[in-house]
Amino acid sequence: MEKVLFKIAKQWIAGNTIDDALISAKTAYKSGRHAIINKLGEYNTSKKQIASTIEEYQKIVNSFRKWNIRGAISVKPTQMGLSISQKECYRNFETIIQNARNAHVFVWLDMESSEHTDETIEIYNSFFSKYERLGIALQANLKRTEDDLNNLLQIGAKIRLVKGAYKERKRISFISKEDVDKNYVKLMKVLFKKGNEFAIATHDGRIIQEAENLSEKYPKKFEFQMLKGIRDELKPKLIKKRFAVSDYIPYGVNWLPYSFRRIKERKRNILLLGSSLIQSQRV
Repeated sequence: MEKVLFKIAKQWIAGNTIDDALISAKTAYKSGRHAIINKLGEYNTSKKQIASTIEEYQKIVNSFRKWNIRGAISVKPTQMGLSISQKECYRNFETIIQNARNAHVFVWLDMESSEHTDETIEIYNSFFSKYERLGIALQANLKRTEDDLNNLLQIGAKIRLVKGAYKERKRISFISKEDVDKNYVKLMKVLFKKGNEFAIATHDGRIIQEAENLSEKYPKKFEFQMLKGIRDELKPKLIKKRFAVSDYIPYGVNWLPYSFRRIKERKRNILLLGSSLIQSQRV
């Protein structure tokens, strides 16, 4: 089972190493796309493991200019020690932010399961006042997100809107695809009306078309973000229309739990992956 899943997962995962991720980023950049690199792994409780993760993100940040890539990094709070304490996470995230500031690299703060939503927003609020090239992901499957979005937009936050990959309780989340999609479009409309410098992170063609329509009415600075290897047939079409497109590029040995989440998130991901594989074989 694991071998079969790896054959599927390697379409959206760059490989095990930093160089694998940078090669994927370089390929994306040559095709007119930007790159967002994420080291796989979360819930780090070993300080040695956290230090190693920080070192890898620093290497990536410092490699962008050398590799001639316009790139960003995406970091999870539990990678930085949130599972140990908020103080530990703040201290380690500060190191990453300082390095990104020196290299003029954008940093995305990933959103994890709902138990960390408040803490993640607190981290963002604290660091956004120090470093404006910082964005945060918000999940459309959570019922609270509309309030979070409006509050964050009041401080000029840079938002990446995602559907949400974590299984959540019915009391706090939308469960059906229809309800999640409906809320996503609702939140996306808020972004176009009130936001700027935001990201529409979806592979859903209907929602992407709606974003294109909204961009005509509300000309804002935004980009489409999609997983490496997914919807590769659509990305050049969006670029031709002068939209900014970024590949989200995960790498690392912890590919298995991430891939299970991607597959469980939406059954449609498998259909999109199959379509992307067929398209890539035709090129």
